[in-house]
Amino acid sequence: MAPSHEGSPERPAPPTGARNLVVVVFDSLRYDSWTAAAPKTLARLGEVERRWSYASWTAPSHYNLLMGLLPHTSPAQVYASEYYKQDFIRYSERLGVDGMEFKRLLPSIFLPTYLRNVLGYRTHAMVSMPVLNRHTPINRDFDTYDLMPKHNDMAGMLPQMRFDDERPAFYLLNTGETHYPYALPDEDPGRWPRISGVHGVFKNLDEQTTPTEPAFFDDGALAELRDRQIEAARYLDTVVARLFDLVPRNTWIIVTSDHGELFGEDGYFGHGPIAHDKVLEVPFVEGLVP
Repeated sequence: MAPSHEGSPERPAPPTGARNLVVVVFDSLRYDSWTAAAPKTLARLGEVERRWSYASWTAPSHYNLLMGLLPHTSPAQVYASEYYKQDFIRYSERLGVDGMEFKRLLPSIFLPTYLRNVLGYRTHAMVSMPVLNRHTPINRDFDTYDLMPKHNDMAGMLPQMRFDDERPAFYLLNTGETHYPYALPDEDPGRWPRISGVHGVFKNLDEQTTPTEPAFFDDGALAELRDRQIEAARYLDTVVARLFDLVPRNTWIIVTSDHGELFGEDGYFGHGPIAHDKVLEVPFVEGLVP
């Protein structure tokens, strides 16, 4: 694993009883794909909630997550500042640390910085999407930060996780099985559906010609793509079972998505520059490892 922090202050001793925290992000998984998959292992963690992402694309959504702002409940007649404050205070329960104060998150407003430099955690990230690579701004105050060799292999992350009695650990795991092309790690890439993605966009930015836009998926192809995402969610439930067996028992786990996905609703596919409920609607579940 590559170390990532530079010039960080020496971390303090952690509070007595501080828990490990693992945040798992199923990239692009929308709420109703989760419910259609009916994951049995994840149901042991708690009741899944329908929540809303702060952003419709991976990079800005993860920035919010690392600010400590998890997908929100969209409450009525509530001041945003109060919601953020209460959302942060919940970390007292998640981490098993009494007396946490919102003002101590300042000035960084960044969860890895707070956990490492204030509470003495070891901080780690394993990400699957190249837009989250270790040279991006979200890589701050992580002890290790790695872009995985495959975009769709959460199981490959588990052997790299380490826990000890000296300090609690924070792990961010971003995995792409549920991201287009919704592929399991052992699937032949030759069978993947193909459209131009972020790599094709970047490549074409250097060319003077306008790339030919691919034809939009028909209804049958869109239904098949959604089925692929549901199947990927079912598969990830089996990987989460291995995660539960791996982590120490006093570990708090959060499983969610960074944003949703569209499969033809109102003429849309995918996510990103789209304003639609289904691209912001995400699943959320948390609790102590069962």
